[in-house]
Amino acid sequence: MSIQDTDVIIIGAGPVGLFAVFECGMLGLKCHVIDALSEIGGQCTALYPEKPIYDIPGMPAVLAGDLIDSLEKQAAPFKPAYHLEQSVTALDEHKDKTFTVTTSKGTKIKGKAIIIAAGGGAFGPNKPPLANIADFENTSVFYACRNKEQFRGKRLVIAGGGDSALDWAIALSNIADTVSLIHRREKFRASPDSVEKLHRLASAGKIDLLTSFQLKELKGFGAQLSHVAISDLDDNIQEIEADALLCFYGLASSLGVIEEWGLDLKSKHVLIKQSTAETNRERIFAVGDVATYDHKIKLILTGFAECAQAAHAIYNYIHPDTPLHFEYSTTKGLPA
Repeated sequence: MSIQDTDVIIIGAGPVGLFAVFECGMLGLKCHVIDALSEIGGQCTALYPEKPIYDIPGMPAVLAGDLIDSLEKQAAPFKPAYHLEQSVTALDEHKDKTFTVTTSKGTKIKGKAIIIAAGGGAFGPNKPPLANIADFENTSVFYACRNKEQFRGKRLVIAGGGDSALDWAIALSNIADTVSLIHRREKFRASPDSVEKLHRLASAGKIDLLTSFQLKELKGFGAQLSHVAISDLDDNIQEIEADALLCFYGLASSLGVIEEWGLDLKSKHVLIKQSTAETNRERIFAVGDVATYDHKIKLILTGFAECAQAAHAIYNYIHPDTPLHFEYSTTKGLPA
């Protein structure tokens, strides 16, 4: 298979990876993007495309899916090449200070620098240990809400105690016929505002709040759920009529082969130099949630800033004899 050449290889097509394409493109750097998912957007697309995000500058609120659409359009003028449904399996460094990355589909890409924008790494949902859960998956058991309308008029059970569980219980309380929220503790791992809204809706009878319970058994016909059995701490069991179950138990993630690249790691995150987003290996950078340094704040906007720092550092590596005279985008516009 022939080797494809580019300036920058970006690993991860989530929001930060997409913005890295834009920042590199503004400096005339071409990008190839690799992602294990079947479409761009990372968790924003795979897990919560209809969930609103409130901390993107200039946007009081934006749905995660809409943010990805906008980032894709912003990157489009620079003609990035996307390599989806494939993960990185090997990295080779050459004497001329370039890299060749090989993917699980055998694609080989040669670049002058690498930006790791892998979020928490390749990920998948943590699933409750129920014997027959696979029988109902993608028909009446889900690990993400991609379309609120599919739950309209349904008897919905939501399991979990974090922000995702509470956010969707609140958002779907006016769409579903009934919403029951199951959590094994009385305390929640969610924002105080969400907890307050949850209790207010529970008091109004809009949400059936069942704490100190956990999922016990699923019952139904074929792939269609009919009842969810739950148990308390004394193993007392009760059944809830249900058409659908949403489970929000977090994600299991792994950096995969990236952990073998000799990068300085801290708790499954890649340590970077804050001023440039460069790792301990020259010309390998990390941005977004996968990157860490002292007092790092995990926000999408933080990752966006790291993309700009990485792109400028990469430009200096690739064009050492051509000084970069910084101009604002309002002045220079998009490169021809």
